[in-house]
This record gives sequence, C-alpha cells and structure tokens, in this order.
Amino acid sequence: MKETGNPDIGLYMQREQNIVHAPYEKELRFYEQVKQGEVEEIDVWMREHPIGSGEGFGTLSDNPVNNLRYHIIVSIAMITRFCIEGGMDIETAYGLSDMYIRKADVIKEKEELVRMHRRMCVDFTQRMRRLKKETIYSKHIVLCVDYIHAHIHERITTGQLAQHCGLHVSYLSRLFKKETGVGIGDYIRNRKIEGAQNMLKYSEYSFSEIATFFAFSSQSHFVKVFRECVGVTPKEYRNQYYRMNWGEKKNV
Repeated sequence: MKETGNPDIGLYMQREQNIVHAPYEKELRFYEQVKQGEVEEIDVWMREHPIGSGEGFGTLSDNPVNNLRYHIIVSIAMITRFCIEGGMDIETAYGLSDMYIRKADVIKEKEELVRMHRRMCVDFTQRMRRLKKETIYSKHIVLCVDYIHAHIHERITTGQLAQHCGLHVSYLSRLFKKETGVGIGDYIRNRKIEGAQNMLKYSEYSFSEIATFFAFSSQSHFVKVFRECVGVTPKEYRNQYYRMNWGEKKNV
C-alpha cells in the first residue's frame, strides 16, 4: 500500500495480524461482495453491522477513537487490494484509499468514523459494479452474473441460470459467451477460483474446507481445477502469497 505519511499505520497494520478476528468466512464474504459490486448487500450489511459492533474486534489502541480509526485503516487497505484484484485501476484504487485514510485521520468522533467507513465501503462497491457492467449489455446476462455472485458458494448449473433468466439453455449459453467472452461453466469456475485465492491468501482454512465452501465435489477436484486456472497447486499458491502483503510470509 502507498505511504500515507503516518508512521504508526504500518505498525498497527502489522499488529492487526496478532489479534482475535471475527470469523474469516464472514470477513472474506464481505470483501468479496465489495469486489463483486453487490451494492444493496453491502449497504444493508453496513447498516446492520457497523464497524466496531461485532465480535472479534481487537484492541489496537487504548483510546476508543484511535482503536476504531486503525481498524478502519486496515479495512480500507483490504478493500483496496480486493478491488484491484477485481479489475479496478491501481491508481484509482490507491487514490481512493489515500483519500479515505486522510478523512479517517482528521475525524474525532466515533459515530462520524462509522458513517465515513460505510460511505467508503459503498463507494468502492458502486465503482466495482459500474466496472463489471461496462462490458455486459443485456438484462439477461446481468441477471445471470448477479445470480452467480449471489450463489457462488453453491453448485450452479446452466439450467438454473436459464430458469432464472427466462431463456432457453442453449440460447443463454450462446448469449453469455458472446457478451462475456467465456462460457458459463468457465465463468463460474473462474469466480470460484478467485474466491479460493483470497481465502488461501488471507485465511487459514484448509484446502478441504475451501473446496467445500465453494461447492467443489471433492478436495482433489478443487486442486485439479485450481491448478488448471492458476498454474500452481493451492499449497504452492498459499506458500507464495499467504499474508505476504502484510509482511508475513508463511508456509503451511
């Protein structure tokens, strides 16, 4: 992440690794929703679960306002990385990150920090939605993509998508590939593998747990598909990237 001019930020972000966290599954799902541009879901989530209100909220500072501020900075850093992975221009992502960190740095009240964090999350999510729909034109394909993102942890079939969109299976398959450039099966597979990559980088879930989480038929099937898509096995990927961006490279 870019330097922000505050020497304490790096220290607090490193300490963030060592505190008790909220369940990784919920965290990862939240960041995935931002990355996928799921605006309505993020807006509801932020209203019902404002930052600092849930379990696993560690202590980074004895000062309550500073504690919340540092957690928000970590949240901004995570969202920035997820959005870059999702296709957001790097300069745009880091520009937004720097802007919101500066805002957080000058706010003195917890309530205003919470409101700023919600605006930041919705802003990134809205930008990701616009980005993802730039090359998707028809209503039917938008419905398909939204359905896939909402059910990415389930087994999704072309038949289900066709029924959801109200189109014949063969016509939907042709239309989907024409507008997205890939077949439905490949699109679903790629989105699942993207999610698995994030879990390998930012969580300690086992390969079998990740396989189950994304509804692969078995761990061996997950490993096979992952290697086909990424070029390395999940183990090799985790060894290379696990929390590397936080300054901690770990073999598991």
